[in-house]
Amino acid sequence: MSKRDSSPQALRQRLTEEQYRVTQEQGTEPAFSGAYNAHKGDGIYLCICCGTELFRSQEKFDSGSGWPSFWLPAAGDRVNVRRDTSHGMVREEVTCAACDAHLGHVFPDGPEPSGLRYCINSASLDFSDESDGQ
Repeated sequence: MSKRDSSPQALRQRLTEEQYRVTQEQGTEPAFSGAYNAHKGDGIYLCICCGTELFRSQEKFDSGSGWPSFWLPAAGDRVNVRRDTSHGMVREEVTCAACDAHLGHVFPDGPEPSGLRYCINSASLDFSDESDGQ
């Protein structure tokens, strides 16, 4: 898969205002508002900015949080996790390893076997159905 141009200019032209705010300005969409929160398709979730494969539908679960939740990234090197102390909280921010887009946060209250809950904004994701060759 060829990577998309993720320069600020290209992103402003291609992304919606919400997608840009979430991925480039560390925003968060309102709970239960995202297109992928209750999404049940079989396939792969991609970074909306660069097209990197981030999460598989097999590792998605209903956390009840209002955001798409996954217990494991598609591969260990697809996302980065770093400390986030914004908004008076201490959390672990999840970003795309390829383009540094903000995806969401990871919490230690997910299901086994990882025990993790990658709480990801729908606005940071695209989806490729398995029937599309992914």
